[in-house]
Amino acid sequence: MNPQAGSPTPVPPPLKRPPLAVPLWFGMATLALLVLGGLLVIYFFDPAATALYPGCAFHRVTGLNCPGCGATRGMHALLHGDWRRALKDNALVMLTGVVLLARAGWLGVERQRERPVPSLIPTWSLIPWLVLALVFGVVRNLPMGAWLSP
Repeated sequence: MNPQAGSPTPVPPPLKRPPLAVPLWFGMATLALLVLGGLLVIYFFDPAATALYPGCAFHRVTGLNCPGCGATRGMHALLHGDWRRALKDNALVMLTGVVLLARAGWLGVERQRERPVPSLIPTWSLIPWLVLALVFGVVRNLPMGAWLSP
């Protein structure tokens, strides 16, 4: 209370700060620049001929190919237009990339049509993809699946 007037002192309303929202275009542009930078490095520096890239720890320890072995070499081949070599180096990663690009395109169309857009990678698809990666990793190390090894 205000002792001079005998009435309560008014309390100012709390300050409202605007939310720190990053525009969608800024996030997409940043992601695109990062991906482009990574692709340029892979394009200009051949993974088979340079020590720039780390080796696979699983392969180093066990001598077996993990589901990701050959992915960087495959991406290098794909960027140079050799899709057959890319599939030979790592078919799982190349086909997963195609599926993700197709889904991203579809989601972009849905966003343009102002429809609700789900996530790029649905939660329900993670377990089947992990099982597929595990089977791919086992089969590529068997004699019958040697054609899947880089």
